[in-house]
Amino acid sequence: MGWIKRNLFFVVGGILALGLLGGAGFFIYTGWARNSEMSDKLNEIYGKLAELAQAPVQPGNDKIDNKKIAQEQEKQVRDWIDRANDYFRPIPPVPAGSVTSKTYATALGTTVYQLQQEAKDDSVVLPPEYYFSFQVQNNKLTISSASLDPLAAQLGEVKAIAEILYAARINALDGIQRVRVSDDDLQGLQSDYIDERPTTNELAILTPYVVTFRSFTPELARVISGFATSPNSFIIKSINVQPAGAATTAPAPEAGAYPGAYGPGGPMMGRGRGEGMPVPPPEQQPQPMAGRGGLQTVLKEQLLRITIEVEIVKLLPKS
Repeated sequence: MGWIKRNLFFVVGGILALGLLGGAGFFIYTGWARNSEMSDKLNEIYGKLAELAQAPVQPGNDKIDNKKIAQEQEKQVRDWIDRANDYFRPIPPVPAGSVTSKTYATALGTTVYQLQQEAKDDSVVLPPEYYFSFQVQNNKLTISSASLDPLAAQLGEVKAIAEILYAARINALDGIQRVRVSDDDLQGLQSDYIDERPTTNELAILTPYVVTFRSFTPELARVISGFATSPNSFIIKSINVQPAGAATTAPAPEAGAYPGAYGPGGPMMGRGRGEGMPVPPPEQQPQPMAGRGGLQTVLKEQLLRITIEVEIVKLLPKS
């Protein structure tokens, strides 16, 4: 008894340890019993499934019509496929149908001019004499017939991408880069291309593009929404955002734009005015005094230079 009094903490700790060991043993036993029960039920289900798989197909009985159920399930699957196809509409090539050097050259000139005019109407600044990554084709009199179909597909895809950017009201488009699909592309500007190739799996072809533009965060949100809601399947792989001032030298603005056209008082404020009318620069606002209390500025919007890597999903023809 005296030993217990001298080692009271040790005795109490030993009793608690034995109690915990007993509780742990009971928990392990109940868990093992539950696992064993579930394992028996799972084996029973597997056995029944194997039995059904080996049994001959039955049309059913007066209560269950297996044939009708199978037809309804097939219809549900086909309806789901049809609804999913609405999100994988192919982008029509430009020009459509049979393509020759002459028809492609005509379509290229028309499309580039159209995109340049749309950019002007939407107050989107473009690099000088920008051909949307097709400058080398614009300078060619003849193009290899083997390259015409891929180039027509790319021209349609670049047009679709540019129109999404215009609809988002970005401030400036710095460039659209595509993969090389012809021998002529090897002689083109490096800034027009990316060193990647389309990838193909058992379902589709994934064609990458890289888009660089300048805007504020609301326009960036509209660009992402435009890609997400497009009837053509776009997958955004990456987004790189940095202040526009940290980027490389910006291209010269078009005629009629003032040097500060990229700021909050730039093209966004000048939309809807007559063509060729100069837009006055924003007035200099007085700088707030610091350190006198009151509300502090926690977020100051600034122009961003954004680079988006996007892939176009083109479903393979059904075999």
